[in-house]
Amino acid sequence: MDFPQVFSDGESYIFVLFDQFACTAMQFFVDTADLDEIREANDMGVLDGVTTNPSLVKDEGNVDFHEHVFKICEIVDGDVSAEVTATDFDGMMEEAHQLHQIHGNVVVKIPLIKDGIKALRALDEEGIETNCTLCFSPTQALLAAKAGADYISPFLGRIDDISSDGMGLIEEIVQIYDNYAFDTDILAASIRHPTHVKRAALAGADVATMPFETLLNLLDHPLTDRGLERFLDDWQDYKEARKAEAGLA
Repeated sequence: MDFPQVFSDGESYIFVLFDQFACTAMQFFVDTADLDEIREANDMGVLDGVTTNPSLVKDEGNVDFHEHVFKICEIVDGDVSAEVTATDFDGMMEEAHQLHQIHGNVVVKIPLIKDGIKALRALDEEGIETNCTLCFSPTQALLAAKAGADYISPFLGRIDDISSDGMGLIEEIVQIYDNYAFDTDILAASIRHPTHVKRAALAGADVATMPFETLLNLLDHPLTDRGLERFLDDWQDYKEARKAEAGLA
């Protein structure tokens, strides 16, 4: 473990912590394979990456999977998760190598099963970035981190769907990872609404991935709309008064 550096100005001591002690901004990913949505999110200037899965790709119709992933990577300057569909170790490794070759932004999504844990370790040793998906318990997250996953994706919305505490899972994983200084980033997935995003941020999740519609919903507040409407109405009244005063009305 590294320790703080100490500097003296002659009268007092200044402690400077190394980078691992510093907080970074929460990252926003969109959970979609829709190129138009990805472009629009990217144009907002707040997009850090994209997550996809076989279901999202299916929604795009008859597209070539690898070509489609490449197009996404060309839009976004950030990590793009693309998922394997094999469930055995050899099959996952073969698909992972193929996905890794598509683009430097690709992060390989691996399911949280026994052979998936083996694949995470093997890919970590090869330097291939991974996102361990379909996490529903703290012990699963612990295994994934020990295996070297770069991201863990707990599905908080799906846990809420069965009347359990999805946000509690995020909080527990944050605590466990902090306890042991794991480098695995916590990617809050299956986000359904802005409150999920807010609570994930409060809990300390590193990333929130969400549908594009949910990203837009983060902007919504009735007082913002009401305030803007009033400002614009007042500005129009001001311009009309100025014209009248100048005899231009």
